[in-house]
Amino acid sequence: MGYDLIIKNATVLTASDKYAADIAVAGGRIAALGAFRADGAETVDARGLIAVPGGIDVHTHFDMPFMGATTADDFRSGSEGAVFGGTTTVVDFAIQKKGEALRKALDTWHEKAEGKSLVDYSFHMIVTDLGEKNESEMDKMVDEGVSSFKLFMAYPGIFMSDDATIFRALLRTKENGGMICMHAENGGVIDILVRKALAEKKTAPKYHALTRPMSAEAEATRRAIALAEMAGVPIYIVHLSAADAMEEVRRARERGVPAFAETCPQYLYLSYEDYERPGFEGAKFVMSPPLRPRGNEERLWKGLARDDLQVVSTDHCSFCMKAGGGKPGKELGKKDFSKIPNGAPGVETRMLLLWQAVEEGRLSEHRFVEVTSTAPAKLFGLYPRKGHLSPGADADIVLIDPRKKHTISARTHHTKADYNPYEGRTVPASIRDVFIRGRRMVAGEKLLGPMGCGRFLRRSPRQFN
Repeated sequence: MGYDLIIKNATVLTASDKYAADIAVAGGRIAALGAFRADGAETVDARGLIAVPGGIDVHTHFDMPFMGATTADDFRSGSEGAVFGGTTTVVDFAIQKKGEALRKALDTWHEKAEGKSLVDYSFHMIVTDLGEKNESEMDKMVDEGVSSFKLFMAYPGIFMSDDATIFRALLRTKENGGMICMHAENGGVIDILVRKALAEKKTAPKYHALTRPMSAEAEATRRAIALAEMAGVPIYIVHLSAADAMEEVRRARERGVPAFAETCPQYLYLSYEDYERPGFEGAKFVMSPPLRPRGNEERLWKGLARDDLQVVSTDHCSFCMKAGGGKPGKELGKKDFSKIPNGAPGVETRMLLLWQAVEEGRLSEHRFVEVTSTAPAKLFGLYPRKGHLSPGADADIVLIDPRKKHTISARTHHTKADYNPYEGRTVPASIRDVFIRGRRMVAGEKLLGPMGCGRFLRRSPRQFN
């Protein structure tokens, strides 16, 4: 058999194995692992490097309008950051407007992504308007390969759904095989706390965190799981930040409820102390849920290691600090923390930050692969095409150099964000090469792949109960 590409002398790392092998690629897929002669195929020497499956980030927001601003990264710049960071697939969010059909929202996001993305991509559907008469639209989305739906328990008047609507959506997924992704915070309580803080002239960025207590996240997580349990369906909690909320997931899983949750690097590496930075600097870290007090991250790390949390995604939502390119920035909230667009960049730094955890002994090498690639692929209908290195899978391959350090900085990252939450942090490894479906996209600091080569991925309905 003729091969198109052979990656020689790699240390292959999967969620369960580690071994030395060459990786042979044909037709965009992994053909075999073993020892091979080049015989005219493109050859890349990976001696001293670790080959892992391409990262899958199932929580990004590219070209998203929110709170009077639009994220700095569209699918072009956002996917460039992703691929340089070792992420080869993203699942972004199409947003239904009030009164709009889900099909219209999907068409809008297809237009945003098509011909721009450098990485393969899919969509979740954010549902903001689900009446009893249009529930069947969810079935059509699953047929279109959009098999997950995000609902909110926060942001009253914008995204928030009541319990009855959430329960109806959950029941619908029992019929169509979709899965509900839940933003779990008690939006009504938070809204009151925000208004109270503003009435007391508390306007600084730190009050974003102080009006979104951990208990508001834990309560909503418990309620979301209870609704899913009553409906008899799985549920996935997005961007879990509070260890108390993680305990709700753990307890549910212990009694056999198919509850799943992701956390994000910001909740593992940053803390409330970042809101106390001088001036308006704390606005860089305004996101929802917010950063939590120091000590919370240690509980999350332990939960991640023992599978209380299943995935690490980013919630990449790159609102700049200052206006630029006709897009307002976080400065919208200089006099009122509640007007700071919620979100921060992260798609480019996730893989290396998690590899640092491997070097520090917080995660095993196999767990690193599990939470960054294999588990998200399985949970969101991309496995076995994505998420592992074995014959038949897409040749999405990342070569990590464990001996070459990398310093994170806004001066060198590839997204359009004008700051980086991890500015100046040096991680112990770097990414040398990235392949998507056998195409070499990144070689060192060079982008080789053409704009728009990423493909839309139709995801299958869930394969579990």
